Amino acid sequence: MLLETSRFGQLEVDDQRLITFPEGILGFPKTKVYALVQTGENSGFYWLQAVDRADLAFVVCDPRLFVADYRVPIRREEMRVLGVKAPSDAQVFVIVNKVDELLTGNLQGPLVVNVTTREGKQLVLSDKRYSTRHPLLRLPSKEPMGQTA
Repeated sequence: MLLETSRFGQLEVDDQRLITFPEGILGFPKTKVYALVQTGENSGFYWLQAVDRADLAFVVCDPRLFVADYRVPIRREEMRVLGVKAPSDAQVFVIVNKVDELLTGNLQGPLVVNVTTREGKQLVLSDKRYSTRHPLLRLPSKEPMGQTA
């Protein structure tokens, strides 16, 4: 499939990389289909690019790369809707934001994707251990140009 994106121009995306969110993602209920695009060969970050909107994409990652004990409690009803029988049937992503030199993840709104059907759902957790801006990674600060030590 050929996608138009505002960040990368045209991208060729394998249909196996498409994920459908029947209920959309919070704030974007009408946008249902996204492509999972790798940002680099050895990167844990991906772009979740809307198929029908060139200007809509989210950076996502597996939160366990940064928060080893992160677990998503999925209710039976949500498991049934997603067609997930066991945790190994699902992949969890969180939306990443950059705040100054800090990358944060929305651990209260994980995206749970059935790895077989590639259907997903954004959950809203009430677990107060996590926030919508949970610190994941501090980026190296850049020295102003023209200054020497």
